[in-house]
Amino acid sequence: MPNTRAAAGVLLLALAAAACGRGAEQTPEQAKDVATDKAAGRVTVWAMGEEGKALGEFVKGFEAANPGIKVEVTPMGWDVAHDKITSAIAGNATPDVSMIGSTWSGELAKTGALDPTPGNLFDKAAFFPGAWQTVDVGGTAYGVPWYVETRVLYYRKDQAEKAGVSAPKTWAELTAFARALKEKGGAAKGFNQAFTEGAAWQEALPLIWSAGGEIVKDGAYTFDTPEAVTGLKQYASLFQQKLAPNDTPRGAFPQNFIKGEVGGFFSGPWMVGVLENDGGAGFGDKIELAPYPKGPVSATSFVGGSDLAVFKKAQNRDAAWKLISWLTEPKVQADWYTKVKALPAVQAAWEESALAGDARLKVFGEQLKDAKTPPPFPTWEQVAKVLETELEKLALGKSTPEQTAKAIQQQAETIGTGL
Repeated sequence: MPNTRAAAGVLLLALAAAACGRGAEQTPEQAKDVATDKAAGRVTVWAMGEEGKALGEFVKGFEAANPGIKVEVTPMGWDVAHDKITSAIAGNATPDVSMIGSTWSGELAKTGALDPTPGNLFDKAAFFPGAWQTVDVGGTAYGVPWYVETRVLYYRKDQAEKAGVSAPKTWAELTAFARALKEKGGAAKGFNQAFTEGAAWQEALPLIWSAGGEIVKDGAYTFDTPEAVTGLKQYASLFQQKLAPNDTPRGAFPQNFIKGEVGGFFSGPWMVGVLENDGGAGFGDKIELAPYPKGPVSATSFVGGSDLAVFKKAQNRDAAWKLISWLTEPKVQADWYTKVKALPAVQAAWEESALAGDARLKVFGEQLKDAKTPPPFPTWEQVAKVLETELEKLALGKSTPEQTAKAIQQQAETIGTGL
């Protein structure tokens, strides 16, 4: 899910929150059950990206099984989705259902526009724990996880073999691995570690978590801790040792990996298809995947993806939730994966034949079991922007890990959680 931040959207959300009369002091809402046996009529859905393009055709299977329901899907780009949703909330013109980015739940729930998830249709234990965290706001779920993504290690198998190294299992081994790729494997620039382009925080947070740190405690941001500094030191170390370039031009990745200039990186499941397509015939055989190397405490990664939510202003609530229930059935999730390669958020779907036999998918599946997500705070997107700015300074050697942690904490406290 692309990282979207819009100042205009923040203003609209504030207006919408005032209009809905839902303040920070509101207690958790009670979800109402859904009478699926009475569901009928039209369901309007907004969906983004490639999933949005494919969903209209895919839900014909749902319509066939439910002849009294007609689903109308409006595709849109991720670049406009956030603003379009917030504008629709402010104007009381929301669809019945919408995809929402995995870090948007807190922001949108704060407006009072989202319908709490009905407990009679969904069991949170069926989903990956980290995925469910993306919809849990103050103890109330708003929507359900639809598809997920997490980051794992990609590396050039041919360069690793040339360098005489195998996939690293610890942070120390990662450093040695990057050095071997650079000095012996032919990857002249070593390891590609993100420091710009909206991806740095998704690489830094797993390091903080793997060091035993948490970025939230008792309802407040906690970036300035010894554990966070440990994670930031690991992030900075590859740049400091010249094992990861901090001068990579925007847009140079992943071509620099295909060319062999860098021998490894962390990324999500979509990158497999990108590399096989851009790398040409046979390049896929040069790619190997492995879980995140273990830090002092764990080998945790970041979990993102997309959720599905129903709006309180939905014209057809029962049918809307029935559609989402169908989309999160294990067999349907597995079928959806074969169409758009979106990884299922429902754990049982990974046992279906479409996924169970794929060795690369198994790496993502194992990583998802303990992957974590940022808090569903309304202000997260603002704090993520702070992280990007401060991490770039750290990567460029303009600040220390300690200074970075303090700078992020000070700004995060000023921004607040928004709850």
